[in-house]
This record gives sequence, structure tokens and C-alpha cells, in this order.
Amino acid sequence: MQLLKEEGLDFERVNYFVDPLDEITLREILSKAGLSPRDVLRTRDRVYSELNFDSDDVSDDVLLAALVEHPSLLQRPIIVRGDSAVLGRPIENVRALF
Repeated sequence: MQLLKEEGLDFERVNYFVDPLDEITLREILSKAGLSPRDVLRTRDRVYSELNFDSDDVSDDVLLAALVEHPSLLQRPIIVRGDSAVLGRPIENVRALF
């Protein structure tokens, strides 16, 4: 967010622990970013281990439902600008949106 402030860009911060993302919104964001649900999973999260998502056999729909139900699984931040979106780490990803 510091980079966005430095660039003088207005932005809206969404805390999806307080205002959870629904499945449709999450699908739209992932589509804008060209990412799959597996691409945004936090593999070190406790829930990831508990749900045994290490297997490649877990479908995108199952992963997406888990991301909606357990927002801690979602890597952050995700920056959306118009029709594009990127994971905010590394910072170079965010710069690509300008």
C-alpha cells in the first residue's frame, strides 16, 4: 500500500476477514490476474495442511470454495486496477499495473 500512496493512486482497502469475498468476486479477481485458485493459496497456513491440499487432485472449484470459507488461505495483498489484478508480492508485480 505504501507504493500506491507514493504513486499518488487512490485505492480502496478491503479487509476480507471483515468483508469476506464471495465466490463470484474471487473468480473475477483471479480471472483478471490470470491466476488459478492454487496460485493464490498460502501453503504454510494451518488450514492448508488440515485440508490436505498438497494433492494435485483437488479441483479448482474445491480450492475456490475453501478460499471463500477460509480467507486466511488467500495470499495477500491482491491489487486490482481496472481489468487487471496482481499479487502484491513481489512489489514488481504491483509496478506492472502502472
